[in-house]
Amino acid sequence: MQVVDNNCLCSLSKKTYIALGSFDGLHLGHMRLIKECINLAKKNNGLSMVFTFKNHPLTVINPDKAPKLLMDNDNKASILRSVGIDILSLVDFNRELMETSAEDFIENLVNNFNLVGVVVGFNYRFGHKNQGDVNLLRELSIKYNFTVKIMDPLESNEQLISSSRIRTLISEGNIIEANKMLFKPFVISGRVIPGKQLGRTLGYPTANIDIDEKFIIPNAGVYYTVVRYKDKLYKGMTNVGHNPTVALTNKINVETYILNFDKEIYDEYISIYFIERIRNEEKFDSVK
Repeated sequence: MQVVDNNCLCSLSKKTYIALGSFDGLHLGHMRLIKECINLAKKNNGLSMVFTFKNHPLTVINPDKAPKLLMDNDNKASILRSVGIDILSLVDFNRELMETSAEDFIENLVNNFNLVGVVVGFNYRFGHKNQGDVNLLRELSIKYNFTVKIMDPLESNEQLISSSRIRTLISEGNIIEANKMLFKPFVISGRVIPGKQLGRTLGYPTANIDIDEKFIIPNAGVYYTVVRYKDKLYKGMTNVGHNPTVALTNKINVETYILNFDKEIYDEYISIYFIERIRNEEKFDSVK
């Protein structure tokens, strides 16, 4: 898979089918749309592309209302590579893009990527002030000679699968229901940093990861997790919260005990896949 940074790609001679959207979290609805794009490209001897943003558009349009993200771009790229996308275009959503008209946005895709077909969700919006919708997209497809495939909504437990719904479930600690809507279990990745190292005094050293505040964190509690370190998987127990036994702080920590693991991994990156919430945090009298 080729990763394109901010449209930095020479014009393509091969025709391209593009999946358009924010695709935060890569839930089942997103993946159905993306796989349709892949199928269309293969059927018509073209290239499949996901065109998406590095940052959520609301971080520019209305920062106070920008949601916490479900997934970082590295994990997103890894999943898209695994399902067979040919090109991933990651674009900074900035003020210039925010002020681009709907038609100019589409014309740029046609000119930059030899666009012959797009696949979008039923509620897809684009262009300045979200002026573009699927109806305008159909009109522009006639003018610029490309096809449009609009995907119907997908439901789980009679509720629409959406990134916002998944964010709510995760913030409530309902990981099981959230994971039912995701292509892969909810994951937090980060660099391992030194904690208070009090876990060592309790006989179980733990890994604390550096959390970027732009990503969503599950509700405080203890979770069954699976930890990926250098392409190997380990069972884990993760505490999300303030570590009430040993800390009097408002800073949220994500601290994981990795079973059958004794390596020093400070400054290395791990991924923590959340499987199930076990219980609330518990405060004991001391660490003794």
